[in-house]
Amino acid sequence: MPDLGPLWLSLELAAITTAILLVLGTPLAWWLARTRSVLKPAIEALTALPLILPPTVIGFYLLILLNPTSPVGRFWLTLTGDTLTFSFTGLVVASVIYSLPFMVQPLQSAFESVGRAPLEAAASLGASPLDAFFSVAAPLSIRGFLTASILSFAHTIGEFGVVLMVGGSIPGQTRVISIAIFEQVESLQYQDAHILSGMLIAFSFITLLVVYSLNRRFRVHVG
Repeated sequence: MPDLGPLWLSLELAAITTAILLVLGTPLAWWLARTRSVLKPAIEALTALPLILPPTVIGFYLLILLNPTSPVGRFWLTLTGDTLTFSFTGLVVASVIYSLPFMVQPLQSAFESVGRAPLEAAASLGASPLDAFFSVAAPLSIRGFLTASILSFAHTIGEFGVVLMVGGSIPGQTRVISIAIFEQVESLQYQDAHILSGMLIAFSFITLLVVYSLNRRFRVHVG
């Protein structure tokens, strides 16, 4: 039986990354859905870069950005006494950046589908923009939140190149399941690789099954 530590570490990383992306990605997606700024295409392109850039490219520049000799890495080292590179915190930072479009794009589409009429109606009844968002836009975008969350979670689970370059393979700290599978294959431990891969496939399938079932029930209920 292979060590299951990388699996639990991957689940922890995915959960933390998804929670952070919900906090950071929601206002960004809302702004993109509502703005008419000339900067919108540039921000959308910047947000979507992780979709087309090779993970090794992103990992390389994150390694430069987060290393202890850079301003960001030096600040973190001074503040906490720990480095961002080759640490779990560094993996979280890298995962948030790498999975950002998987949170923002579904949410942006969901917010755009709400339209302006419900929000204008809420405003006419005296609701502030914040009240209108939480009482109107957010409930109407539940499926978008669900899709964005599960895509971000699943994408983080499957990360390899970025987490390998930023975190390496430190047992209990940065050795996530994708890296563990790679190392098992590299050392010809195919049985352990099969077990870990099978667990990941089963978990991914069950997760997607739950999401599609919830989406279907929500759609039927709303209709």
